[in-house]
Amino acid sequence: MAATTAQPMGSLPSGLGICTTAPDIFYIPELVFGGLVWILVASTHVYPPNPLGWVMFVSVFCFVMTFLWMIIFVAGGHKNSSGWAAADVAYHGLAALFFLSAGVDLAYITFVNKLIDFKTYQLDISAVVFAFAATLLYFIHAILSAIRWKHF
Repeated sequence: MAATTAQPMGSLPSGLGICTTAPDIFYIPELVFGGLVWILVASTHVYPPNPLGWVMFVSVFCFVMTFLWMIIFVAGGHKNSSGWAAADVAYHGLAALFFLSAGVDLAYITFVNKLIDFKTYQLDISAVVFAFAATLLYFIHAILSAIRWKHF
């Protein structure tokens, strides 16, 4: 009989177990895509400042919170509590909603400013694509976390 590293559906992983469970394997791609949005928006001229300020807030906030969330899970700080499972669903759902709103704002600003500077336009298009990719990753993570929470 082969040994399995998968966690049962009604438990939260800790340690390197987050690299083998379905919802938690998305931490690294969420960090990568969210960080790329942050880098690409920060490397352009921020005009207009208010909507792009929201995009920067979302990308930095979600990057930091996802990193802290991952560290808590790696360290086992959740103590396999159903409250942490619910918080996991809530955080990733909120992050998906934030990235969706930031992606829409960034897409609109990119469309409006497309004739100003081609290099900035290319960077903003890349940031829009990565923002929607991060939205998808956070949404999938929220759905899989909700399924895990249901089995607690």
